[in-house]
Amino acid sequence: MTVLDNLLKMHEQGQDNVLLRFSLGNEFFKADQLANAELHLRAALQHDPKYSAAWKILGKVLAAGGQHAAAVSVYEEGIAVAEGRGDIQAAKEMRVFLKRSSRALQE
Repeated sequence: MTVLDNLLKMHEQGQDNVLLRFSLGNEFFKADQLANAELHLRAALQHDPKYSAAWKILGKVLAAGGQHAAAVSVYEEGIAVAEGRGDIQAAKEMRVFLKRSSRALQE
């Protein structure tokens, strides 16, 4: 069984929390299943809207799918959340990704 299989099994058994949803989103992203990744990352943010890592990966998912305008919006919100929590590294990383998506919009 893969990590993704194990996570899906946990979810099917009724577990549902921010860490599980984030992990599912991240694993689906790694598997290039962007729609599933987005679904689970948005669910993670419903559990905890201040979870910086979920904002960062969600932005990456959207950018990977060519949805740069949505990615810019997600990164901007994620940066505000990260800065509010004192998560400076996550905010710094999202600024880099924000610049990339902003440039992609201009091309």
